[in-house]
Amino acid sequence: MRVELGPHGPHLRLGRPHPPAGEHRVRIRIALAGLCRSDLKEVARERHGPSQFGHELVGVVAESTLPEVLPVGARVGLDPNVPLARTSGFATEMYAAGPADRLTAALPRIPAELSDRQAVFAEPLACAEHCVAALVGHTGIPLLGRRVVVFGAGAAGLWIARLAELAGAEVTLANRSADRTEFLRARGFEVRPSVGLPSSAFALAVIATSFVRPEILTEALRTLVPDGLVLLYGGTAPGDRLPDLACDLDRVRRREQVVRTTWAGRPVTVAGSYGTGRADFAAALAVLPKLPVERLVTAEITLAELPAVLREQVSGRPLGKTLIRPRAATAPTNAT
Repeated sequence: MRVELGPHGPHLRLGRPHPPAGEHRVRIRIALAGLCRSDLKEVARERHGPSQFGHELVGVVAESTLPEVLPVGARVGLDPNVPLARTSGFATEMYAAGPADRLTAALPRIPAELSDRQAVFAEPLACAEHCVAALVGHTGIPLLGRRVVVFGAGAAGLWIARLAELAGAEVTLANRSADRTEFLRARGFEVRPSVGLPSSAFALAVIATSFVRPEILTEALRTLVPDGLVLLYGGTAPGDRLPDLACDLDRVRRREQVVRTTWAGRPVTVAGSYGTGRADFAAALAVLPKLPVERLVTAEITLAELPAVLREQVSGRPLGKTLIRPRAATAPTNAT
């Protein structure tokens, strides 16, 4: 049983998915999956680039042509940025196929000491690790003692801020909406309104909102000191630009470029963070026990409930993390 995204939206299908072709193949029994903002973007047809529908997951290898490195019984996650053929991760079972090196990179082993509810956060945390590493890599300066502002207090912004703090930065996590701010404060996270932040106060700004909107980018640039750096993490579309800022925002983000330019007559650097690397997953798995990831969980649902929840959340403002327990699912009689 799985949930797939078709021309008419998400729908539940019964039976085992058709295995994709590839040099090697692994079948994974999904233990737990997470609903990501990028999944909602795909449902809304607002996400550019290859599909990653159903990618936050933890599961157990049930069948493998690579028993030496991915044996039956191994618990794994998924790095959706490694190119391979796979079926939906919103499923009781998922197939992944491709060359041996890609499969081993795409299916990182999960340490036994992590619970499923912790391990399901490995992929979003790996993306946050990649972003924080980009802050250092693009500037060549460690974060210790540097002033950083993160715009957007969704899961991505929250973990980017926490990881930057662990690296020694002085971090401000800012958010525009009162409902999300209060939601996080009630769970013990420190967030402040993004309106009214001081000008020329931060060396580094990260835009971790769902999309890099012009008004958010303008606010981020305003808060930077001269020669400060703004890092694009949130979603972009081909051709995105900001008046008076000489760079292609989508190209900078996806290619992780570093562009030194000017804005409002001041020197500024615009850089990008996109995807993950194998080192990011290792770092995420190591730091997971130190982070209160389960505070964000607001609901656990079945696969049968997922299509309706996707449609509800894509038209609303979901707060927190929804988890899916596939093996607890029961199919409705009208499933196709």
